[in-house]
Amino acid sequence: MKADTGVLLVQLGTPDSPSVKDVRRYLSEFLNDPRVIDIPTLLRMILVNLIIVPFRAPKSAKIYQKLWTKEGSPLLLYSLSLQEKVQEVLGNNFDVELAMRYQNPSMDMILAKMKKKQYKKIIVLPLFPHYASATTGSVFEKVMKIVKDWWVIPEIVFVNQFYDDENFINAFVEKGKKYLHREYDHVLFSYHGLPTRQVDKVYEDGKPCSDHNCETEITHENKYCYKAACYATTRLIAERLFIPKEKYTVCFQSRLDKNWLEPFSDKVVIELAKKGAKKLLVFSPAFVADCLETTIEIGLEYQELFVEHGGEKVQLVESLNDDPLWVETVKEIILKNS
Repeated sequence: MKADTGVLLVQLGTPDSPSVKDVRRYLSEFLNDPRVIDIPTLLRMILVNLIIVPFRAPKSAKIYQKLWTKEGSPLLLYSLSLQEKVQEVLGNNFDVELAMRYQNPSMDMILAKMKKKQYKKIIVLPLFPHYASATTGSVFEKVMKIVKDWWVIPEIVFVNQFYDDENFINAFVEKGKKYLHREYDHVLFSYHGLPTRQVDKVYEDGKPCSDHNCETEITHENKYCYKAACYATTRLIAERLFIPKEKYTVCFQSRLDKNWLEPFSDKVVIELAKKGAKKLLVFSPAFVADCLETTIEIGLEYQELFVEHGGEKVQLVESLNDDPLWVETVKEIILKNS
């Protein structure tokens, strides 16, 4: 039976290999996106193509080599497995496809394939729990650029965030349960960082993010603020795991400069070690698949930082990957929007 609905799952992307050449190609496509580095075009081109990519690609390639498995990129492998399992539980009424916003499988290639199927509806689900222009916004813009040239454009549903979805929260809660029977001095909820100017742009009232109580509540004004959504996810997970407020910290990793969301995760790790903490537990709910930022940045680099300043163990709570609860979550999100 021919499916009436196509589903496009989108992840951020990964190099085709950990070689300098492939990492350079990936970084170039990623960082030249004006939604990722939102500065004037000429300045971005100079900064990215003449400074960041040439110097960063060789260093990043060495880090990707630590991450890579015999089968390939963990992000791609987990995402493909998720696609297959979601397809299985949804059945023949849906065709589930996977694309990467940057590199392969490309959105151009996958959407060209979906165009030929003549679906009544396409559901676009970026695998980013919290809306940000640099991730979800970029995916939506790319989809619209591609489909605007189709003669027949089917109904398209965009799922822009699911940071408070009950099943999503429960999936991370279950991941955390197997660690919380042990004693930890502190729990970190570490999210990917963003430039502060990008969260400030969310607000139509002209006031910055810092004026909107994003650490404590979700309102009509901040419902699309990445920072507010991250804090909301944290509250929901912490409440279900009975982690008291004084025992956890929300922080932001992977910054490029000092004008990014604070507190910075690496600084928090160092500060806690200096205060005498020996064991940290770290959730990273912005990532639904383990990748460079979780396995390497948190699992290896933060571990080294922590030990260097007197700590002992940084325990990463692994991401959702292709866990059955995550498969069920994605299925339910799709059905809710079908």
